[in-house]
Amino acid sequence: MLRSLSVAALAALLGGSASAAAYGPELQGFRYPYPLQQFRFNSQGQTMKMAYMDVRPQGAGNGQAIVLLHGKNFCGATWEASIAALAGAGWRVIVPDQIGFCASTKPPHYQYSFQQLAQNTMALLQKAGVTKVALLGHSTGGMLATRFALMYPQAVSHLVMVNPIGLEDWKALGVPYRSVDQWFERELKLTADSVRSYEKSTYYMNRWKPAYEKWVDMLAGLNAGPGHQIVAWNSALIYDMIYTQPVVHEFPNLKVPVTLMIGDGDSTAIGSDIAPPELKAKLGNYKVLGKEAAKKIPQAHLIEFPNMGHAPQMEDPEAFHRALLQALDTPR
Repeated sequence: MLRSLSVAALAALLGGSASAAAYGPELQGFRYPYPLQQFRFNSQGQTMKMAYMDVRPQGAGNGQAIVLLHGKNFCGATWEASIAALAGAGWRVIVPDQIGFCASTKPPHYQYSFQQLAQNTMALLQKAGVTKVALLGHSTGGMLATRFALMYPQAVSHLVMVNPIGLEDWKALGVPYRSVDQWFERELKLTADSVRSYEKSTYYMNRWKPAYEKWVDMLAGLNAGPGHQIVAWNSALIYDMIYTQPVVHEFPNLKVPVTLMIGDGDSTAIGSDIAPPELKAKLGNYKVLGKEAAKKIPQAHLIEFPNMGHAPQMEDPEAFHRALLQALDTPR
């Protein structure tokens, strides 16, 4: 029996002590749920490859497209259940891995900004022949989706954010700054055990399922492979972008219908691990942050998932997708 188990499954049985697989710097060796395509383009004097899935609707379709934007510790592959639910409901589903993440290029030098990532995403949509989309952004993908909607409001029919980080401005609140070099040293130490421990407490509210092991394996395996240094370096640059480029102050400027989907038990906050105890206790309170964000956004609808963590779409897919499809189908 044990011979047929994957490393991730074996880790689950052994309490998480087995080593992760080692994947290539663009996640070579990790299996995506749908065929990957490559969008090649030039950016900042470099040739980039953006990996993406373009999943056609089942049946006749509804004539609409939706773009799914992953979070910092996630990849397009982690949208697996959502892609199936949306395609089954008639949507064309486009799911990119952003530059610096997962199956896409990890450039040695890149000026990361949410504006740049939004521009890259728009270039992908133009290549795909799509002029208007709904946006579904999770975690860091929520920050990117906000920036995209601010830059290209005419191209967005509906913005849905799932536990977006950046609902508070950490640097303005006094969370200590980490330099890129400090982030790099931290990221070099990432292991399957450290990923699993963090995700158990924050993403899934200590309700761990064996199915989550493949996402631990994905992240840890990317870091443990031959791209160890370049993966950690890009991760460090991206963390600096997240910390230094808040979008929360621009929520009142959004001109598209917005749905906030919030697992209210979430406590994600960049830099909370080095914040003073009295500040740390106040950070990442999504039960409060979700409501505050909804008040700032002109056309906002708030959906809360009580006692769920950072990834309600993975913690309770059935309830999440039922609420998502209803929100997308409701005229606003």
